[in-house]
Amino acid sequence: MKKEIWCPISYKCGGCDYASVPYYEELEDKFYYVHSLFSKYCTVYDVMGMRRPEHYRNKVQAVIGEDRNGKTVSGLYRKGTHDLIAVRSCRLEFLDAEKIMSSIKGLMKSYHIRPYDEDRFTGDLRHVLMRRSQKNGEVMVILVFGTPRFKTSKDFANSLMNMHPEIKTVASQINGEKTSMVLSEAPIEILKGPGYITDRLFDLDFKISPSSFFQVNVKQTEVLYSMAMKMAGLSGREKVLDAYCGTGTIALVASKRASSVTGVELNPAAIENAKENAKENGILNVSFVNADASVFCKQMAKDKESFDVAFLDPPRAGSDERFLSSLIKLGPKRIVYISCNPETQERDCRYLERFGPYRLVAVQPVDMFPRAMHVETVVLITRIEDK
Repeated sequence: MKKEIWCPISYKCGGCDYASVPYYEELEDKFYYVHSLFSKYCTVYDVMGMRRPEHYRNKVQAVIGEDRNGKTVSGLYRKGTHDLIAVRSCRLEFLDAEKIMSSIKGLMKSYHIRPYDEDRFTGDLRHVLMRRSQKNGEVMVILVFGTPRFKTSKDFANSLMNMHPEIKTVASQINGEKTSMVLSEAPIEILKGPGYITDRLFDLDFKISPSSFFQVNVKQTEVLYSMAMKMAGLSGREKVLDAYCGTGTIALVASKRASSVTGVELNPAAIENAKENAKENGILNVSFVNADASVFCKQMAKDKESFDVAFLDPPRAGSDERFLSSLIKLGPKRIVYISCNPETQERDCRYLERFGPYRLVAVQPVDMFPRAMHVETVVLITRIEDK
């Protein structure tokens, strides 16, 4: 039998680490990776994969450049380099992404917009960022320019939206910094539309603005959060803490199953988004605090306050001893730790077992990014009352 070629350029762009193997082998590989880290503590369950592991990315980022013949192309940098690999279609991106990108490149020619050259600091359009709502198919496009020379961006936005009615918002930003980051700290200008699209997790609606964080794989996010809620064992009576709450997705999902939820986040913009999301969904039993989670937990413990359940979902670098020690002082009965980096997660869990009255009960891996190396893990940690 002839072996299927997942993608003819996967060996170049590096976006699909598992392009050459069947999906079941990928899931086995990810299971053994997580098993090697956590089996000494507790049970590690099989990885929860996707039924159809393609076209799941509702966020698409593309670099704009030129090929050797001076033709405008879009694509990705080769892994570990700044060599641009032209990508015409991708089996991970949402289905209409290729058509929209093709229209953008066509309009660039009509409006005399040049690809930005990072070495010479010349040209115009540097990146294109697209976000799509799984709920209703709405699309948002962010045009990232390297210089402020381009003056007809609103006309460009009108033309693009006329070609693709599913596009509801077009925004732009100037990013002339020497960086690999797509978006900079510069202001984002809304060229056309309300400035956001709306997506849904379970029965909750979330407004997504150009710089908002939202999971790129909504279907698997619901799988992940369902498992997290199951591990939390919420009955409607619990007082819940959501540390590193971001824009409030976990807190709002938990609110339907808890007495009260407190979300803590250091980023003030994320807290404002979380408050707005709670208001839009009519949720009244959630409060959001703009604070350092370590300081917050330490103060709560000092005030003799407590939580029954704590959710943790830190960045890839994991948590730190300052927060973990304050969490131990706070003493929740159950901790549900979600992570996109099992290695830093294992390090933090080891700390909780060593210095706190806690033990790991189970680990559930969830494949949030099929064909890529990453795997998400949910760990249930319970307090040992007599330690």
